[in-house]
Amino acid sequence: MCNFIVLDLEWNQSSERKQKVNSVLPFEIVEIGAVKLDKNKNIIDKYGQLIKPQVYHQMHYMTQKIVHLDMDELEGGRLFTSVIKEFMDWCGDDYIFCTWGSLDLMELQRNMKYYDIAPLSNGPLKYLDIQKLFSIAYEDGKTRRTLEYAVDYFNICKEEEFHRALSDAYYTALIFGRINNPDVESHVSFDVFHVPENKKDEILVVFDNYSKYISREFEDKNVAIADKEVASSRCYICGKNAKKKVRWFSANTRHYYCLAQCNEHGFIKGKIRMKHTDSGNIYVIKTLKLISEEEAQKVIDKKEHLKIQRRNRRREKRKI
Repeated sequence: MCNFIVLDLEWNQSSERKQKVNSVLPFEIVEIGAVKLDKNKNIIDKYGQLIKPQVYHQMHYMTQKIVHLDMDELEGGRLFTSVIKEFMDWCGDDYIFCTWGSLDLMELQRNMKYYDIAPLSNGPLKYLDIQKLFSIAYEDGKTRRTLEYAVDYFNICKEEEFHRALSDAYYTALIFGRINNPDVESHVSFDVFHVPENKKDEILVVFDNYSKYISREFEDKNVAIADKEVASSRCYICGKNAKKKVRWFSANTRHYYCLAQCNEHGFIKGKIRMKHTDSGNIYVIKTLKLISEEEAQKVIDKKEHLKIQRRNRRREKRKI
């Protein structure tokens, strides 16, 4: 079984009036911290490095306030290209990343692309979001708590300051070690900085109470929603086609919903999120989830409410 690499990053951004935003690299990593755990979640090594800025040479006031780093310290750091090579060698060959939240791997890969470094993956990158796992194990699965909240929950001694990469990675590793529910770890996440290149590489994963599908790129929303796999509502338990009760409808420009019914397992709610790639194309994240009859009625009501709203807006336009 693989090791766990518990990763945390700190980054800087444009200091607004003093320096313009670089649209290719809005957030520049200034510190990498990581803790390596074995398969039993025992700490076996640590890694930490400051990174010398190459893009933003003024600290954003909020970064300096939260992270407690200044440019003098960072100027003593090493170049990102050197650090990331050393870090990836340190990670080894058989591991899975763990982070607190969903942002770190996105920004790590963005920084790697900026410096033309080989990607971590050619498609979506599987990892464990410990913040999400904490919520699944001890709360409602939706609430997202701060790192310090979880540290307090487990009565972990606060021997290191927060908002530094290595100390936050260390606290995250300790929290992960205290989540004693192997089933929770099946709830993997996927960072989609790199979208599936083709249909063969698309992601379909089934969890205990829902399924998730991540599509390849499409030219636009209309092409995406017309795709057979995107529009499908197969029951993720038995694999049989579920009959549409409410066809896909848009709540706004990015979210679509549907309602289907499996003869064996009941009502299924579908949700599609349309996401933009850096190239301006579209990819889809679709979830299907079994719901109650009461929840099914809410989907029906939602579509009817939107229908009435749009009808009223058309009437108002005709009056002008």
